[in-house]
Amino acid sequence: MEAPIIVAIISAATALLASALTFYLTKQKEREAEWRKQKLDHYKEFMAALNGIAAKEARAEDRIRFAEAANNIWLIGSPDVLVTLRAYLLETAKPANRRDYTEHDRALTSLIVEVRKDIGLSGASPVNDFILWSTSPREKKEE
Repeated sequence: MEAPIIVAIISAATALLASALTFYLTKQKEREAEWRKQKLDHYKEFMAALNGIAAKEARAEDRIRFAEAANNIWLIGSPDVLVTLRAYLLETAKPANRRDYTEHDRALTSLIVEVRKDIGLSGASPVNDFILWSTSPREKKEE
């Protein structure tokens, strides 16, 4: 074979390989972005449902919405999110009059920190506990 033909074949193969690689990497980034968007949507729904049960007199519909949102997290959450979600759910499953709100707030803080990590938010972790604001304040346990 002559040198110009070999150079043309190598050039064509290189162009084809570069094009295929660019296509693959672009598709991979698009899939990652779509997955991150779906996770964010699920986490936003979870936080909205959590807000709904933060009130002292949460309605049955609010509890159902929260349960559905929490169950959906099991499908998309990272292992660290799932571990902290379980700890939070176990803490909230206790009757309100036997619940340790310090532990509840710690579990909620850990969960939110792990969610933030899972969706790729950078920055320092919060130092203080997250407290969800509601229209009715928590009652303190009787000593």
